[in-house]
Amino acid sequence: MARRALGISAAAFKLAAQRLVAKRRLCMPRRGFFVIIPLEYASVGATPPSWFIDELMKFHDAAYYVGLLSAAALHGAAHQQAQEFQVVTDQLLRPTTAGRARLRFFQKRTVAATPITELRTETGTMRVSTPEATAFDLVRYADSIGGLNSIATVLGELGEKLDTRRLAKVAENVELGVVQRTAFLLERLGHSAKLGSTARWVASNHPRPVLLGHRNGITTAVADARWHVVENEVVEADE
Repeated sequence: MARRALGISAAAFKLAAQRLVAKRRLCMPRRGFFVIIPLEYASVGATPPSWFIDELMKFHDAAYYVGLLSAAALHGAAHQQAQEFQVVTDQLLRPTTAGRARLRFFQKRTVAATPITELRTETGTMRVSTPEATAFDLVRYADSIGGLNSIATVLGELGEKLDTRRLAKVAENVELGVVQRTAFLLERLGHSAKLGSTARWVASNHPRPVLLGHRNGITTAVADARWHVVENEVVEADE
């Protein structure tokens, strides 16, 4: 598109782009995808990912939303600030960098069914999972983002943003075991009042016992009566 607008050949465009990348006026998170770098961001080598993530995912023709720790931070739960920009998508995409920022992608088949909100950015909008969807995702991908202890504090803070009815509604499209683990943790983190509708939905689905964590499959603990979760891992949130 840029080449056509400039009216130059592919070879000339490639040479000009290489010069601008070397001068830190462009960065290239993906081959063939360029981001203009304003002078105030030249020292860090790129604009924040929020400025270009929507266009990057259009470039990949991929459904997406900003999720996990990045979404939690945008919703005000930033105790454990992510060292990477985390994006959930329906495609298998390799991590990439833009200047000092690292972008990491998590594949999920049900991206289109996940509730999102559109947040305004300096260049347009980006899709971000709702607090309720983010809570379930944090537990679903816990082992890939530092473990249950790492997300417990974030989940505790995010619990303040959860809506009781929306949480139960989102649960309908989430794996039952993930719902059980998430609700169990939220209850332990002091958010039992937000879980009434979810508890009724879980009970109506006749849940089987599930392990809280995946790292230790041997336990003599007994499943709790409400969520049917076996606490085989001690989870402690930071103060």
